[in-house]
Amino acid sequence: MESEQYLAANLRRAVAEDPRTAELGVRVTVRGDHVMLSGQVACENRRKALEEVLHEAAPQLTIFNDVRVTPAGEPEGEEDLR
Repeated sequence: MESEQYLAANLRRAVAEDPRTAELGVRVTVRGDHVMLSGQVACENRRKALEEVLHEAAPQLTIFNDVRVTPAGEPEGEEDLR
């Protein structure tokens, strides 16, 4: 079986290169037969897509998705510059 570091690097690449996710800011950590996702994404669909991509790339791993959804909308109100 490949090392945890090598597997994590492959999974990070899968997340970055898959058009469903194209995420560079999500952390992927492998410990034994578990993979932990953490970071932030803009919508719930992207969060779910991360799990799909990882499950396809490594179906033998249990995925813990700790990615938070942080909408990237326009700022509300006016900025007060002094």
